[in-house]
Amino acid sequence: MSKRRMLVVGAHSADFVWRSAGVLAAHTRAGGEALVVALSYGERGESGELWKEPGQTEENVKRIRHEEASRAATILGAEFQAFDLGDYPLEMGSDGVGRLAELMRDFQPHVTLTHPAKDPYNPDHPVAHAAVARARLLTAGAGVESGFRTAPPSEFLAFEPHQPELCEFTPTVFVDITDVFELKKLAMKEMKAQQYLQEYYSQRAEHRGNHARKVTGNKQIRQAEAFQRLLPNVVGTL
Repeated sequence: MSKRRMLVVGAHSADFVWRSAGVLAAHTRAGGEALVVALSYGERGESGELWKEPGQTEENVKRIRHEEASRAATILGAEFQAFDLGDYPLEMGSDGVGRLAELMRDFQPHVTLTHPAKDPYNPDHPVAHAAVARARLLTAGAGVESGFRTAPPSEFLAFEPHQPELCEFTPTVFVDITDVFELKKLAMKEMKAQQYLQEYYSQRAEHRGNHARKVTGNKQIRQAEAFQRLLPNVVGTL
């Protein structure tokens, strides 16, 4: 049986850590394969701490961000790739979408995670969502034999944004990350350019753990991550 493959696409290099580090760690611990793609490094809009250094340059910020994200991905058992398309604004264009679609054809993920379609506070997150949604469709074609190379359609979910209510994010899936929460914290600590988010997303995992306990009655769940299915899932039975 082939390994189950997970693809996580973020607008910026740290997005995957805050929102899906737990599910990535759980996925790879169970024997799955994971690939993280950052469409940009967030070098302009999400690296404020790094820009406080005298004589800082954009290329050096990118280098630091790449190293941080690579170390975090390694902790989680995932591979990290960066498209380096620039941020604030992130501009995908047909070339960027085509590049992402080609990656999907090669990797053939069983599940794809990215941002929700709406975010009133971040201009890059909706761009990333639209690009991933379009690339996914181009990868699968119309679900029938096509005149170009395709891959089977993947499950498609949004990970939790910073302010879910304003992004029209409604959780439909909670993933228990209790057993891998320490790995998530280690991965978050690598993102030194955004240390202020570490406490926030640690607390968020506790909140979602509380919600998951209420849904299941399983008192062993302490931390969880939330996701929203963007397409129906298909099962053999309920």
